[in-house]
Amino acid sequence: DGDIHIAQAPAMRYARDSSDGSASARARFEAGDGGSFRFAAWSISPWPGRARAPGGGYFNGKLERPWLSDRARDVSQLEGLASEELVEPVEGSVGLWDFSRSISSTRVDDISGFERHGHTVNLPARAVKGIAWDGSEYHWVRRPEHYGAIHFHDDDLYDCEWDTDFEWAVPPEVPSGLYAAHVETADSEDWIPFVVRPPVGQAGRSRLALVLPSASYWAYGNRHSDVEWRERENVRGVFVTVDPSGLFLHEHPEFGVSMYDEHSDGSGVCYASRLRPVLSLRPKETLWQLPADTHIIDWLEEKGIPFDVLTEDDLDAHGDALLAPYLCVMTGTHPEYPSKRVLDAFASFQARGGRFIYWGGNGFYWRVEYHPDLPGVMEMRRSEDGIRSWLAEGGEYYHSFSGELGGMWRRMGRAPQSVAGVGMTAQGFDRSTFYERTEHSFDARAAFIFEGIEAEERIGDFGLIGGGAAGWEVDRADTELGTPPHALVVAAATNFSSAYHWMKEELTHTHSAITGETCPWVRADMVFYETPNGGATFSTGSIAWAG
Repeated sequence: DGDIHIAQAPAMRYARDSSDGSASARARFEAGDGGSFRFAAWSISPWPGRARAPGGGYFNGKLERPWLSDRARDVSQLEGLASEELVEPVEGSVGLWDFSRSISSTRVDDISGFERHGHTVNLPARAVKGIAWDGSEYHWVRRPEHYGAIHFHDDDLYDCEWDTDFEWAVPPEVPSGLYAAHVETADSEDWIPFVVRPPVGQAGRSRLALVLPSASYWAYGNRHSDVEWRERENVRGVFVTVDPSGLFLHEHPEFGVSMYDEHSDGSGVCYASRLRPVLSLRPKETLWQLPADTHIIDWLEEKGIPFDVLTEDDLDAHGDALLAPYLCVMTGTHPEYPSKRVLDAFASFQARGGRFIYWGGNGFYWRVEYHPDLPGVMEMRRSEDGIRSWLAEGGEYYHSFSGELGGMWRRMGRAPQSVAGVGMTAQGFDRSTFYERTEHSFDARAAFIFEGIEAEERIGDFGLIGGGAAGWEVDRADTELGTPPHALVVAAATNFSSAYHWMKEELTHTHSAITGETCPWVRADMVFYETPNGGATFSTGSIAWAG
């Protein structure tokens, strides 16, 4: 038994308000969980078969520089410790943890001399501002002591650590493709998708590779904003509709949140993990991400065009070697979140003469990083600008995994137009529309594209995504942003409604002429151009094209 005293002193004091406070009580202290020591949670009764007891009483907020002392301290000593730079261990320390060290890892360093090092669980946010941050430095790598906090959330989730119920070894004769494990009970079923790809450096059944945008799958994975984002109806221009998975996730937040959501304390979600059930990756759901990409696969199968299936996860892991065997590479409908390694692989493929097909919209938009050690983990900071459901705090723009700047590729000199000739220009979700041929479509260079299509024929005035081929999120050509000067805009869609809005990153002032009815930049451009060594690129610039 002993006395417990708790006190707080605000970092900023106001003239007519104070949040000082303190309290004391008698308490009994007992070590639990084999003597382990936790921050931001306590241990509850162990589960059978689990080496580590689960946590409870989760804390939301930032913690910095936890200190365990062998003697009682008064508040003035604690305030002094909070304001000093830690160089030497504090006298009487039993444990003193400096969160400004080992930021890129899960390691938590004890500098007391006792080496009671720890680790984070479920990826709380690091590279976040601490009490020492004063605005003099925005890059944590240069002043890590200004980033000595860890931001904990009660809905952080990395790995569910579920037991394995069944395994299946892929026979060597199974061709590359998208597959699903079909599981069912008496009253329900599920389809759990997975990709079979050829060995690195070898083509399977084809000279064509479809690269599924798996990074975007993880960014959107288990999105709660379908129901919970307060701006959703304003942005979409239609009433909210929810598919079964979206409703289930709203009712069961324990499956974690997406990079489009806010944590329960209102801070943005900057990490994503695939080591949990990602319920938005189901083929029977709304035509967005993987469900929409299955329509590309269906078209290839229907036309009898051989192809292999790869993923952006594969491409980030293996780089350009993965694309080397192929003559042609296609994207999915929405490759919005490429890493630098993915963009570099696409660039190398095109430079050596590969044919590149971008069948999507709002591609190559945000930069992401994969964790160097943990499988299935991705980071993204929504910094500076762009369409986004939450805003990164000033001073927290750099990735914790790598120290590289996060945000839009456009702000880093690699606008989407430099990848595929077109880049994000508008979005809207009430209806899709059609393309019309341009003068460039009659150029001899593009004649093969329009075989069998009449001069006045509308292209894509039908479809499963909004009723047309151009819609949801659409891209345009722009030579100032990287579209090659010899590119041909062979078709364009311009018949958009007022629910479509020009991208905010291009606005210098707010004004009314930004909608599909008033703004010339609200358009979808279909582009073709040749690349070095006999290659070429063809882009449709629309998410709705797959429908």
